[in-house]
Amino acid sequence: MSGGAPDEFGLIAELFAPLAAGYPGALGLKDDAAFIAAEPGYDTVATMDSMVAGVHFLPDDPPDLVARKLIRVNLSDLAAKGAEPRLLMLSAAFPRTVEQDWLRRFGAGLAEDVRAFGVHLIGGDTVSTPGPLTLTLTALGRVEAGRGLKRSGAGEGDTIWVSGSIGDGALGLKAIRGELPGLSVPHLEFLAGRYRLPQPRVALGPRLVGLARGAMDVSDGLVQDLGHLCRASGLAARIEASRVPLSAAAAGVLARDESLLASVLAGGDDYEVLFTAPSGAEQAVAGLSAELGIALAPIGTMVQGEAGKVAVIGANGGEIAVGRGGWRHFHAGE
Repeated sequence: MSGGAPDEFGLIAELFAPLAAGYPGALGLKDDAAFIAAEPGYDTVATMDSMVAGVHFLPDDPPDLVARKLIRVNLSDLAAKGAEPRLLMLSAAFPRTVEQDWLRRFGAGLAEDVRAFGVHLIGGDTVSTPGPLTLTLTALGRVEAGRGLKRSGAGEGDTIWVSGSIGDGALGLKAIRGELPGLSVPHLEFLAGRYRLPQPRVALGPRLVGLARGAMDVSDGLVQDLGHLCRASGLAARIEASRVPLSAAAAGVLARDESLLASVLAGGDDYEVLFTAPSGAEQAVAGLSAELGIALAPIGTMVQGEAGKVAVIGANGGEIAVGRGGWRHFHAGE
């Protein structure tokens, strides 16, 4: 890949094959398939997410951060299932005009997070496209057989918990676009970083097995994703807006413009873990939070009602209209 248009096999040999080292079943990425050894006593958990330039990241975002975000949004899904991440498969449709320096920086980002999370790239596909850069990653993890966390496991009366802070991703995108005037430089950098480089809760997820009942990650917005969990569990939810955990940067934004509360509650790109646990599990959850150094906040309760309905309660006890909210790829009638 020294000059001219990148060669597919040279690209694989230089940037991707080194990421398969240490996993014999990947065959050095020199074959058309990989061999995954089945592990007795474990279920394999598989997830796949795609990212498109201009939709899931900005076209001028640094290529190393694009690669790392691609890995991390998938690992977030595995974490929410209680799974330990193991293997990755990458499909990349690069524009024909892509520069080799961009590709090398992308490969460096992949390598950084492959090392950081202890995973192996075992295969995939690379093609050229006249359209926007499109990246798809499949992530495989493992969890003890029959113990994986699901959206459908929540029970009536369960406390609803969320990790970290909510709203940073959506506000980060606004900050990058210059839509949050008056934002301090440290807060702008923090929010932009949360959008560009999420922190998948890979240490938390496996520790929730046996403690949480229903779980998923917050990718499309807290209210929408909680609605998905409710629908799968045949329940409704009530959450208190004042209990939703905020970063100092997000709290500062809301102090200046309360109308952005809807963006915080319904925006996407947080990649935190949303889970429910039975009433009485508070001490165990608090202990886990302290042990891992990850904030875990109770924000509401699973209740009987219209399956999928999420009521957001304000400080005055009334329901806040958040709107449909959340990211949707296809908008009927629009």
